Amino acid sequence: MSFVVGSGSGSGGGAGGDGGGGGSQRHDGGSETDRKKKRYHRHTAQQIQRLESSFRECPHPDDKQRNLLSKELGLAPRQIKFWFQNRRTQLKAQHERADNSALKAENDKIRCENIAIREALKHAICPNCGGPPVSEDPYLDEQKLRMENAHLREELERMSTVASKYMGRPISSHISSLHPMHISPLDLSMTGPSLDFDLLPGSSMSLHSQSSSNFAVSDMDKPIMNDIALTAMQELLRLLQTNEPLWTRGDGGRDILNLGSYENVFPRSSNRGKNHNLRIEASRSSGIVFMNAMSLVDMFMDSAKWADLFPSIIAASKTLAVVSPGMGGTYEGALHLMYEEMEVLSPLVATREFCELRYCQQIEQGSWIVVNVSYHLPQFVSHCHSYRFPSGCLIQDMPNGYSKVTWVEHTETEEKEPVHELYREMIHKGIAFGAERWVTTLQRMCERYASLLAPAASSRELGGVIPSPEGKRNMMRLAHRMVSNYCISVSRSNNTRATVVAELNEVGVRVTAHKSPEPNGTILSAATTFWLPNSPQNVFNFLKDERTRPQWDVLSNSNAVQEAAHIANGSHPGCCISVLRASSASQSNQMLILQESSIDSSGALVVYSPVDLPALNTAMNGGDTSYIPLLSSGFAISPDGNHNNEQGGGASTSSGRPSSSSSGFGGGGSLITVGFQIMVSNLPSAKLNMESVETVNNLIGTTVHQIKTGLNNCPSASTTA
Repeated sequence: MSFVVGSGSGSGGGAGGDGGGGGSQRHDGGSETDRKKKRYHRHTAQQIQRLESSFRECPHPDDKQRNLLSKELGLAPRQIKFWFQNRRTQLKAQHERADNSALKAENDKIRCENIAIREALKHAICPNCGGPPVSEDPYLDEQKLRMENAHLREELERMSTVASKYMGRPISSHISSLHPMHISPLDLSMTGPSLDFDLLPGSSMSLHSQSSSNFAVSDMDKPIMNDIALTAMQELLRLLQTNEPLWTRGDGGRDILNLGSYENVFPRSSNRGKNHNLRIEASRSSGIVFMNAMSLVDMFMDSAKWADLFPSIIAASKTLAVVSPGMGGTYEGALHLMYEEMEVLSPLVATREFCELRYCQQIEQGSWIVVNVSYHLPQFVSHCHSYRFPSGCLIQDMPNGYSKVTWVEHTETEEKEPVHELYREMIHKGIAFGAERWVTTLQRMCERYASLLAPAASSRELGGVIPSPEGKRNMMRLAHRMVSNYCISVSRSNNTRATVVAELNEVGVRVTAHKSPEPNGTILSAATTFWLPNSPQNVFNFLKDERTRPQWDVLSNSNAVQEAAHIANGSHPGCCISVLRASSASQSNQMLILQESSIDSSGALVVYSPVDLPALNTAMNGGDTSYIPLLSSGFAISPDGNHNNEQGGGASTSSGRPSSSSSGFGGGGSLITVGFQIMVSNLPSAKLNMESVETVNNLIGTTVHQIKTGLNNCPSASTTA
């Protein structure tokens, strides 16, 4: 167990008031002069009594309280600060020992009960025949239940189909959402060469976030992990609170780490060796977010909430082990061992995997630090070529429910494959995975959560369609699931159960397939990224506006659409959820479009999915939305990283990227990732026709062509919806 000891003065409390004892032993072999230079102070009984009394009232005194105590007791404020730090550490250790004793006693009790139950079972008799009970194999019981469940599901689906034919619509039950939807008039015939989908793994596309995998951390490893976490926290605090010479200003006014100064301040013996393929990215950014510090800490320390907060950055997240749960029902001192996979929304960019320690500590009242640092566990990151130096954020409470978040992202990446030319600027400048992207995404998502929890909006904003606050929240949850589904479908995550049908071909399209429970069947996902000279803002305006949608939406057959409902979910007018319907839709056409759009300085999203009217009515009336099937398609838009309009030569003809770009959203052009999801078949034993792959390739190619043509005809694209 480590205690914080101030240089030049000791502190008590941690060892019964005997401060600095351990330090004096380190100088036993020194000269008489050294012993005279460094004096150690032992607190009096009265001082310790007064400090203990203050600690019981407030374990985290602020500067004012520490100054009052120092004047009252005749001690330096620094001594007061160290005493309280040591006392908190000692209290934490006491709590852990008490918890361990209680758990041991409970474990012994359960073991005794288990032995007693086993002995009782040996002498049990059957109440019917008086003989010994017949034990059944649990494996056979499980198999029997699985077979019965499958039989009942088939029977229920058959009855639902019959009822739908007679009623003219899906029956009002959860199973109604499991039936195949006629999404598009695409001819996905089932002839010719095929892939057997019986071999496809899993029934879900993503392992987006998972709970603890019960990874056992040994008692020998825990102190090592604690030392790594505390050292990382001290380094991160220094990086957060120091400006020059550690940080310099880069392109766009971003803070970039001065590696020479960093190595002088934090010398470390590198055992990673010299590797010319290693590249270090380090950046810092800060911003004001609409969420208090405690709520942010709760979301950051929970792997499921963390992945839910950053769906466009986190491809997968799971807690491997809780090394320390924290103190007093909070996350103070909490240490978790986690796995994390980061993504860029493009099939052209490889994801980054980290096995890391996440440590949380309250620095002072209203201020928390959350630090991440890599921890070597090769069994969880077999594809890992990245290492995370101390990174994370400082969260400081502000008035009216706001917080100031200062973020540092510091990684070392080994490039096993060349970075695609379209993303070379973004990645080499540290923009794609940098601190600014984390902060801007956090700001936008906090605004979205505030809208989710806000009271009902006016009926005008909701189009007079959504009748209740719960209906609004349901629509926002449904849209969030749609966006998360889209993000994982267009990235190159290693944590999906999808099978790659066609890797990046000559036109840069990646096609994957997976079995899905909602909608029940085989889903084909295709994605590609292309470059445009237009600014991200102009591209976003063009794709979001329902008035220009017929110009690029191949499946709309050039029919105009209009907005039936609108939910604002951010301060920017472009951040909203819309329900769109065809202007010339007949009464028999009950298919609508659910769309969410969002934009910030790091990029923009326009994601949509067809949803039938009965399912949408269920959501608007506060019903369960988890059974509503979604086929997420849309666009991820980001700046190309060319802030100074100095695009170099060497771009291949396939990228279509000229040597100069138009000005706009941060300068330069845009990188647009287009992704489609299409149901190929609703049969579990379906075999994928390669003509279906060709069809979806043509769909993407036509959409890209339509977008380029539409923006050329309207180059400003400046009108906002």
